[in-house]
Amino acid sequence: MRITTGLLDHMVLQRNRKNVSEADFSGVCEARGPVKATVRQGKRVVKGFDGVGVGVAARGKISGCLKGLPAGGPYDIELKVAAVKCTVRDVLVGDVWLLGGQSNMQGCGLFPRRPPPVHAQVRAFYMDDRWAPAKDPIHNLWECVDPVHVTLCGGRPPKPAPDWGVCPGPAFGAEMRRLTGVPQGMLACAHGGTSMSQWDPKLKQEGGKSLYGAMIRRLAKNGHRVAGLVWYQGCSDASAEAAPLYTQRMKNFVAALRRDSRNPTLPVAIVQIARVIGWSPAIAVHWNSIQDQQRRLPSAIKALATVSAVDLPLDDCIHISGEGQQVLGVRLARAMQVLRGDRKAGLPPIELGRVWVETERGLAVVNVEFRNVLGGLCAESRPTGFTLVDDDGANHIIATQVEGRRVRIRSTLTPLTIFNARLFHGYGTDPYCNIHDEGGRALPAFGPVPTGIPRAATPFIRELRVSAAQPSAGKLEALELPATLDGLGMRRRTFRNLPEGFCDMHRELQKGQDELLYYACRIACPVAMSLAVMVGYDGPVKVWVDGTQLYHDPNGVNPAVPCKGMGRFKASAGEHEIVVALGSNQGAAWGIFLQLERLGLTKRQLIKEPPAYAMPTILG
Repeated sequence: MRITTGLLDHMVLQRNRKNVSEADFSGVCEARGPVKATVRQGKRVVKGFDGVGVGVAARGKISGCLKGLPAGGPYDIELKVAAVKCTVRDVLVGDVWLLGGQSNMQGCGLFPRRPPPVHAQVRAFYMDDRWAPAKDPIHNLWECVDPVHVTLCGGRPPKPAPDWGVCPGPAFGAEMRRLTGVPQGMLACAHGGTSMSQWDPKLKQEGGKSLYGAMIRRLAKNGHRVAGLVWYQGCSDASAEAAPLYTQRMKNFVAALRRDSRNPTLPVAIVQIARVIGWSPAIAVHWNSIQDQQRRLPSAIKALATVSAVDLPLDDCIHISGEGQQVLGVRLARAMQVLRGDRKAGLPPIELGRVWVETERGLAVVNVEFRNVLGGLCAESRPTGFTLVDDDGANHIIATQVEGRRVRIRSTLTPLTIFNARLFHGYGTDPYCNIHDEGGRALPAFGPVPTGIPRAATPFIRELRVSAAQPSAGKLEALELPATLDGLGMRRRTFRNLPEGFCDMHRELQKGQDELLYYACRIACPVAMSLAVMVGYDGPVKVWVDGTQLYHDPNGVNPAVPCKGMGRFKASAGEHEIVVALGSNQGAAWGIFLQLERLGLTKRQLIKEPPAYAMPTILG
């Protein structure tokens, strides 16, 4: 008699919902008749398993189901048919997990200075079809049974250096045992550098010659029953061709695995790809796309959780370090246990919540709220990791602040220009992200995330007519618009200063003296429309349109920031003139920002691409 599937020496059997075994087994047997099982724990026969019937042998084959063995062990299981018998030794009952993906799941981390202890009740089904206590490296490709791993290694899987090969599996298993109190087993199935197309379930019929077929063979070898899948993959799909297909390929993969594991709700915990150093900048958009798709997968695939790893250290250009893998294994275990309904295990992984924009001192502040935060958000040093990217590709963040479960991002952008920016956390391929919750869990990488509803705003007006310095008018309370500006030394000026759009005249103003400048421009409206003049300034200011005063701030002071003040008016079709007077504030004032916004448009009009509404033309 020889058992070939379902009962193997040193294995972990998957428990059912009643916390007992339900292990289908099969093999070959020369005898015929009922199969009797006697199970011992040590020298003691387990109650109810003294010669109990568990199957039948006929026509050279044996099959059955060992049902009802309590979680725990180890057990020695004697199977007997007539006078023929065999014993499967050192068997545990608990939870069994599939480990799949590419190199960071295969394990490429260096061994830490203090390797974690090897636990007798945390075991792995190594790639040579052997069960043993889980000890890195558990993906021993150089001894693999399935030929796909030989093929992918070019004919000879290399044996790694003795200090290399840490994956998250052993730490995951150890933490799951701590959380559940039952033995844990892991089926090692990952292979470095592999893509979703190589994991295609349609290749299952190739058996051990395909990655998916090899995984299902190993699943069948262990009785088809597992508790869930732990997955780290996506780096090899960060390309223009593969990235757009990633979500659908993951949906197809999980659906097929749930069918083949006979569990339509099989829980899945995946790792969001982390960082890579030295890759082409052209890869970044696809890398971030994979990350954002993985972040969104829980809404596309039921019973799936995504764990962040963007903050973890690396041992080389792409592989999470041995210490980082141990942290990752714990994160995966807690996420998986929460996914399985254990409220005591904590909260699900942190998720992106609401994003909204406020205005502070004329500049936009992006508020980002997160869900599932343990305690509050924190960072050991200056909080970082966010990027606010405009069409110019620059990062427009002044400061990042954490407050409870919210992050406030102060920007250089205005309420009128913020909608053109896209918010990221973990932008590019090698970001530095240091914000986490009090449970030590990192924020997920995400982006691009829009930062508001578009507004119909012109670019900053940078071509104006500017007067020579005029005598002081104090706070401009009594200042009337001159009947004509012709005698004020008006000159056409084009401003290219930084920050963009600032019409800087401080070199023409006398330090320590109070003076007055006029800025003027003409605009043309193709149709009648409602407009707002948005002005930023650092001294007393007054604004007129077509001779009518729209805005006055007698107490304007530094700093000059966009959109500090606003005046509304109804513009008929045709040309209009805007005039801004700026007091020099004893030489402390430098200049103005000037911008127009069209009002009264619907949200549908604003978000339509290309825009279907008219805007004023700046004539200068």
